Amino acid sequence: MSENRHRLRFVLILGTLSATGPLSIDLYLPALPQMMRQFQTSASLIQLSLTACLLGLAFGQLIAGPLSDHYGRKKPLLAGFLVFALASFLIALTHSITMLIVMRFIQGLAGASGQVLSRAVARDLFSGHALTNFYAILNAVNGVFPIIAPIIGGYMIQFVPWQAIFMLLGAIGLVLSGLIVVGIPETLTPDKRLTGPIFATFKSFVNLVKMPGFMRNIMITGLVYGCLFSYISASTFIYQQLFHLSAQTFSLIYAMNGLGIVIGSGLPSRINHVSEVRQMKVGMVIVLVDSLALLVGSWLQFPLIAVAVLLWFLVLFIGMLLTLTTSIIMNQTPQNAGSASALVGLSQNAFGGISSPLVGLFGTASYAPMAGLVLIYSLGALGLSYQRRMHAN
Repeated sequence: MSENRHRLRFVLILGTLSATGPLSIDLYLPALPQMMRQFQTSASLIQLSLTACLLGLAFGQLIAGPLSDHYGRKKPLLAGFLVFALASFLIALTHSITMLIVMRFIQGLAGASGQVLSRAVARDLFSGHALTNFYAILNAVNGVFPIIAPIIGGYMIQFVPWQAIFMLLGAIGLVLSGLIVVGIPETLTPDKRLTGPIFATFKSFVNLVKMPGFMRNIMITGLVYGCLFSYISASTFIYQQLFHLSAQTFSLIYAMNGLGIVIGSGLPSRINHVSEVRQMKVGMVIVLVDSLALLVGSWLQFPLIAVAVLLWFLVLFIGMLLTLTTSIIMNQTPQNAGSASALVGLSQNAFGGISSPLVGLFGTASYAPMAGLVLIYSLGALGLSYQRRMHAN
């Protein structure tokens, strides 16, 4: 029983660490309209603060992943969260949209350690279906934060300015730094670490890129993440501007969609008698059909309830696909798990980063741009998955 409690605590801490990136996005989403007014800027420019964070998360993983293969998982993880806390406090003090965007990039750069190293730690400990099941649990824990974060953010901006949200993120970063010290063991023993000059560690990327099917799988997980962030970047404007909902009502609906991600993340472990590749292809087809329905709905002016239901099922199957694609890639790379996880994060956050301004570029008067982008991404992912059979254990 004590072993089960220890494992549960470990999973909860690891899941919370991996959720830092999404948390730094979901918590401030309800404040975007308020921030747009205060900085006297456009929707597309304020969304660059979202893009900057995503790009920071992407490139930060390229640094944290190889460093963890060389120095172990714990030290880069702790350093990342201390810098994350500092960046969050500095964001709360900024009065410039330019400085906001720059500091959001640094915040993402530092917070990337939580995402990349939680996957690497899991790969150090598990493989095969056990790894898939662990990622399902990890993503489910991770998915709890999109449920509670927008609710907290929505109610916070009723009583305090948006800066308080980033003060809270800074405090969370400090608390998590303490949890890393006391609750996360070093899972990469010295005999398994990469040796030699630190810059030689980054050559592991070359070996991964040359691995058959690896880059195809990396592209697929990026396209799936692009689907998710097309929804995330558009959601606050869809519900608050198009359907005229309050920030609090939006937060509740967004939280329900977070529950959809949690449920979807756990589906692969429930139907593990079906191959991961087949599950993935079915999920992609459903996302494609759902996005097509949303595109038609934007033309026929579907009511709020219809749009909300379609978006809920969209994120449910995106959650399923994220678990599957991550598991397939990490099972393919027993060595250099940190670097492999970094490329997963780079692809996911890069696609997420370009999706936000693309959605904003076409305006916020309709959800057609979001639906169209999801349709394109899902078509691309499905095409790649059929191009050649994905490598999976």
